[in-house]
Amino acid sequence: MKGVLSIQSHVVFGHAGNSSAVFPLQRMGFEVWPLHTVQFSNHTQYPQGWRGCAFKAETISELVSGLDAIHVLKGCQAVISGYLGNIDQCQAVINAVSLVKQQNPEALYVCDPVMGSPEKGCIVPAGVAEALIDKAMPLADVIVPNQFELSQFTGVAIDSLEDAIHACKVALSKGPDMVLVKHLHSLSASSFSMMLAGGEHCYLAQRPNLEFARHPVGVGDLISALFTGGLLKGWSPVDAFEHCNNACYEILKETLRRNEWELQTIAAQEAIISPASGFSVICLN
Repeated sequence: MKGVLSIQSHVVFGHAGNSSAVFPLQRMGFEVWPLHTVQFSNHTQYPQGWRGCAFKAETISELVSGLDAIHVLKGCQAVISGYLGNIDQCQAVINAVSLVKQQNPEALYVCDPVMGSPEKGCIVPAGVAEALIDKAMPLADVIVPNQFELSQFTGVAIDSLEDAIHACKVALSKGPDMVLVKHLHSLSASSFSMMLAGGEHCYLAQRPNLEFARHPVGVGDLISALFTGGLLKGWSPVDAFEHCNNACYEILKETLRRNEWELQTIAAQEAIISPASGFSVICLN
């Protein structure tokens, strides 16, 4: 059986980490093997706080070893990593990717390098950002940073479209084959902008910027899942990027329509397959 190993956070209520990524991949037709780095009652931006804990890195390694023991890793099509609960988990993820690629050299490693956003209430443990920059991101086939994370990885300040293109090229020179920037906030106040870079070309995807009283959490995890699913379906990176942008927009529109804070992925699940929006991707060079 083929599947996707998704190593991310998990919330009991709502949609963030694996709770945001697993269902879209399943809806696209993939078996998903969720492995949780943390288990929280809810995402960390609730003013009431949250309950739960991070798992030991040894637990991640033990679970991956168990998958290896039953000989399923040869069917792993991709490893996705997201939020890490402690610095040691980064090495456990790298070890997992290495083991998967030994069994299936064609497997993708998609790294969503969550480095935290203190102003939004998203905190990552000490040392995690540095471990992602130094160890995980250079090994990945695909990285899915936001603007801040891309700047941290490349050392490039991003204040314009030209800066973003340059930063993506620097990122590609560090190891990844593709960079999907899941949010470039400096480009436009009225549009939500994403960028895809790979080979010699960069592409821009934009959609209307929806105004939420409290912006939903887990959008980046959704983007990583949708894009990975498109690649695994055999779509071109540009087609996967365009589909990802349109499907994500439809889910956010439904979330806003229902006046909800948590992503309405289940209610808008038809958009995962056939999004009504048709925003085109622009080739920049």
